[in-house]
Amino acid sequence: MTALTVRTVAVPDPGDLLAQLPQPDVVAWVQRGAGLVGWGEAARITLPAGEDRFTAAEKWLGSVFDGARVQDRVRLRGSGAVAFGSFTFDASSDGSVLIVPQAVLGRDGHGNAWLTTVSPGGDDPPQTPPALGGAARPPKPPWPFVAPRPLAQVRWHDGSLPAPQWEQAVAEAVAAIKAGSLRKVVLAQDQYATAAEDIDARVPLRRLADRYPDCFTFACDGLIGATPELLIRRDGGEVSALVLAGTAPRGGDTAADEALGRWLLASAKDTEEHAYAVESMREALGPLCDTLDIEPRPALVKLPNLQHLGTRVHGTLAAGGPARSALALAAAVHPTAAVCGTPTGAALELIRELEHMDRERYAGAVGWVDADGNGEWGIALRCAQLSGRTARLFAGCGIVAGSDPATELAEAQVKFRPMRGALES
Repeated sequence: MTALTVRTVAVPDPGDLLAQLPQPDVVAWVQRGAGLVGWGEAARITLPAGEDRFTAAEKWLGSVFDGARVQDRVRLRGSGAVAFGSFTFDASSDGSVLIVPQAVLGRDGHGNAWLTTVSPGGDDPPQTPPALGGAARPPKPPWPFVAPRPLAQVRWHDGSLPAPQWEQAVAEAVAAIKAGSLRKVVLAQDQYATAAEDIDARVPLRRLADRYPDCFTFACDGLIGATPELLIRRDGGEVSALVLAGTAPRGGDTAADEALGRWLLASAKDTEEHAYAVESMREALGPLCDTLDIEPRPALVKLPNLQHLGTRVHGTLAAGGPARSALALAAAVHPTAAVCGTPTGAALELIRELEHMDRERYAGAVGWVDADGNGEWGIALRCAQLSGRTARLFAGCGIVAGSDPATELAEAQVKFRPMRGALES
């Protein structure tokens, strides 16, 4: 492919990153107002099924980044050449994707903001959004800003397994766990929404970011959502993650909320589920690090609609070993027991048997990586795949020997609410 020209310049603080997006087809990774958003495609690859999909993606990306001519006047994580990606949960599924946008707007929350423009050869880059006031040299012709349109009323449809059948799948999973060596499996279900007009991704993205600021609001190739779970972050030689597993609702008042939190911290079922997720992260990340610090016990991570058991992980990558980018680290730790189960192979086989659907990129890695190997990848949860007027939503629950099908169904319905609410109002 033609070598890319990449230019990054400092710009005035743009404020709300999502408000700057000039078109519906976007990429995004935003938390508490900081992060990256982009539009246009300077380069992309869509990968076939295969255990090597991460490796193939990194090889392609290396060739793109190595051949690029980069002028970076900012030199921060996420400046210069950047790619956004979203990978399938199951290696047997097609559709993993990496995208190098034509324009990326970044904001780090510490007073720094920048605009990266990417073009083939020495061509002029695409236009900046009007709200930036010409902070970077405008190209010819200008990039049009298309204002987002409100979403029309949506109609809802069952997915692959209606509620009674999904409860039966949970019961079968519990029986399989009690009968054999499988200790945990995560079962997901899907729902469909159909709107009267094509869904503009910017509208639900803004709603998700406003309502769930502590989550990572993301978009990549039509997959949008707000995930609470950080799969891996790399900042130079430092790595970090947030492992979530075990869930309870929020209470209607402070006393009820605190009581539910205490119940969750003491729940044998939820602490067991969480322990498997933490151990899978330890096993995957430990060999890659000189030091790995994992909190000794989970703490409550409270979101507007749910509270989870969460464990923070921090490590220092092994000195003298192979340089591993954030994308390579995401490949090393995916899938965790938080979204698959344990042992991984047995859990994956049961998922394929009981879910009766292709998860596609739900519960896969989603995020970004820059040319220095820094980046952030989350697990694609609380999300929907947009396609024209249709949205396919996903939610899942960790199943262990003590799981109750009706309780798990109720939890899944709560997990659908952020995305449903973002599409409805």
